[in-house]
Amino acid sequence: MSAKKITWNGGLQPEAIDILAKDGGMIVSPTKVGYIIMTSDKAGLERKFEAKQRKRNKPGVVLCGSLEQLRSLAQLTPEINQLYQRHWDEDILLGCILPWRDDALSRIPDDGSKELMMDGRQTSCFVIKFGKPGENIAKALWDTHGKFSFASSANPSGQGNRGLVEGIGERIEARADLIIEANAYVKSIQPNDANKVRYEQGVMVSMVDSEGRLIPQQNGERKITPCPVLIRKGLDVDKIMALLSEIFPSWDYRHGDYY
Repeated sequence: MSAKKITWNGGLQPEAIDILAKDGGMIVSPTKVGYIIMTSDKAGLERKFEAKQRKRNKPGVVLCGSLEQLRSLAQLTPEINQLYQRHWDEDILLGCILPWRDDALSRIPDDGSKELMMDGRQTSCFVIKFGKPGENIAKALWDTHGKFSFASSANPSGQGNRGLVEGIGERIEARADLIIEANAYVKSIQPNDANKVRYEQGVMVSMVDSEGRLIPQQNGERKITPCPVLIRKGLDVDKIMALLSEIFPSWDYRHGDYY
């Protein structure tokens, strides 16, 4: 292993905090669905786009290490809050497209980060329960350093990493400051799934209308629109659809209806 490639220690990886607490850090971390690039500011986001050679039009993915952090950043209705709470309690990976709270926008560094971490509607995808290695890092970065954790799949453009650190590609490997290897952890989440059928992403649910405004409360009533839209299927999609159905009488399934 190279000096910058380390094996996950099973808890909080201090080397990752050292890098992401400084300006412009970029690491590769394992999650429940494979490897991701983690950054914490604009300089890191710029490095991520350069490493992946990807377009900049998608909303940023904001990793939340606690529900307190989520609630302090994103606009939620009581029903959306309940959905997140259920997924938190059952340790299910979930990401929802949500608008930022006005008071949270002021916490974003005034360095151009905003343009890179949200789409034109000022929404981002806020993700919880994405896997212990990264959850520990995101929580410590927020609680101790007040820094965000942004994520992007550590894939050579258009290819999956198959849940293997060897699959992140030479370009990302060369550019990352630190690579945390935990192939066994990733495999433990979907132990029986061959590479061809294992999920390499988490479920994403849009909780906003076409303008980026929060969907209305349903309060148990039927036919309320706009409603939650499941726009990307992934790990635990069956459990997530069941929980959606418990809380929202109306929701749509539109896999691939990205932005």
